[in-house]
Amino acid sequence: MNKAAKLGHNFTGAQMSPDDTAKMVEYVGERPADMPGDATDLARAREQMNREEGDVGSVPIPGSVKGMLKSTFDKMLGNNPEVLIDKLGERLAYERTGVRLYEALIAKAAACETGSELIPTLKQIRDDEEAHMFLLIEAIETLGADPTAQTPCADLTGVLGSGALKVITDPRTNLAQALNAMLTIELTDNAAWELLIKLADDSGHANIGSSFTHALTEEQRHLNTIRSLLARELGIAGA
Repeated sequence: MNKAAKLGHNFTGAQMSPDDTAKMVEYVGERPADMPGDATDLARAREQMNREEGDVGSVPIPGSVKGMLKSTFDKMLGNNPEVLIDKLGERLAYERTGVRLYEALIAKAAACETGSELIPTLKQIRDDEEAHMFLLIEAIETLGADPTAQTPCADLTGVLGSGALKVITDPRTNLAQALNAMLTIELTDNAAWELLIKLADDSGHANIGSSFTHALTEEQRHLNTIRSLLARELGIAGA
């Protein structure tokens, strides 16, 4: 597998062919766009579509008597249980994706000359992500909700995670590039856990928020670990 970066036959830059670049600029100047309008029209069209389109799914109505009672009680207290359930579903989907991402990253590391020594560390993080997944399932069930239901935010987080999954599973990417994708995932994960704990506390479920404290500590460790591993792969001094 290739190292973090290498020199090669890359002809994508304009400096590789200054004469052709000058001709392209000249051509654009002589032949402006044949479609009327500008970016203002595009912004207006996007705004109109945002007004007309519906939502990305909905939070399901509790399917149990326990869930209905808990939701009704929360509503009486002025809370919005559907918001907390939606964000719990989001984190559950994210942690489940995290397990798959680390499985792919372990396979990537196994194919690298210097990656085999990282495998125990990556496996530990993968196991932590799986444990967090079951922690979230328990929290959702505590609220009387269905952890198998896909909430709107869970749907969206799957789309967000698909980009990182494509990078890590691409056989052409090297370990540094895969770690860079994982760093993005861990940065998001840390911020999301912090917000989820605050949301649980503000929603009158401090017991759920406190149960996530250890998970947040582990996620902070994951972030620091991935950052250090990436720095090492990039050859940054002191990493």
